[in-house]
Amino acid sequence: MVTARDLAKRLGVSQSTISRAFSETASIDPTMRLRVHEAARAVGYTPNAIGRALATKRSAIIGLVMGGFQNPFYAMLLDLLSPALQSAGFQTLLFNVAPGEQLDEKLALLGQYNTDAVIIASATISSQMANRWTQAGRKAVLFNRLVPGSEVPSVICNNALGATQIAEHFLAQGRRRFAFLAGPADTATSNARERGFAQAAGAHLIASARASEYSYEAGFAAARALAARQPDAVFCANDILAIGTIDALRRAPGHQTVRNVAIAGFDDIPMAAWPGYGLTTIRQPLPAMVAATIDVLRRSLAGEAVESAPIALPGALIIRASSTETPP
Repeated sequence: MVTARDLAKRLGVSQSTISRAFSETASIDPTMRLRVHEAARAVGYTPNAIGRALATKRSAIIGLVMGGFQNPFYAMLLDLLSPALQSAGFQTLLFNVAPGEQLDEKLALLGQYNTDAVIIASATISSQMANRWTQAGRKAVLFNRLVPGSEVPSVICNNALGATQIAEHFLAQGRRRFAFLAGPADTATSNARERGFAQAAGAHLIASARASEYSYEAGFAAARALAARQPDAVFCANDILAIGTIDALRRAPGHQTVRNVAIAGFDDIPMAAWPGYGLTTIRQPLPAMVAATIDVLRRSLAGEAVESAPIALPGALIIRASSTETPP
């Protein structure tokens, strides 16, 4: 096996020159980089990532903590986040967390892997454990979630603003009996959306229910209970709940969605645009959120101080047929 030392000797350069040539972010003359790469191909040399990590104490690996893949939103996120991290010079290691599972007990396991940082996208973590992680010198970013009292930086969609836009849209459509379908109680994003919606809806909010998890089945089951209150507009904490709600209300006696009941969600997953649903929703600004997350990671890993105050980016109201037919 050809080593970096062998290649350096062949070219008459230092081993550090070889290392810089294979680091996308390292400073090196482009001509020298090309010369090293051509020589490496000629002799069959490939960099040893494990050896480099041991030498530099940096692996360029980012742990992605995700779960709940029954919600298509996280597949959308992974499809954007992983290539963006690779373009920024990182590799990814996916940790799958079961719905409702606390991350606290798994952080010790995460610490055994030589990851430079973790992005926590769909797991619940306590403020004590989050702070313990960062105080140990480890880097982390919360994506699309908040942990009150945590020192970990976070990047989110402005959930309250999006919920306010939904309530104002319902009012503009002549709806006056609102209901909210929340996600699990321990999710700060759902709670923020509920607060924003309730404040904008005021006395028009006449009912609420809570889904056991973010899934089609949970949305379908919870919506059947809401139907008895006869709302004329339902805002769901995310799109997959809203799709379950549409199918449930279509089957409820006296409720013919959408003419009788307007429905809206949050996320803008691909299914939201399907003709059978035509779901009004808030589109999360995923490309901008991913870019902001990578910027926070880079600055954190460079030793810069990063504020723990959330970076809240505005979403976009996407109006479709599920909320625009005139009530009878």
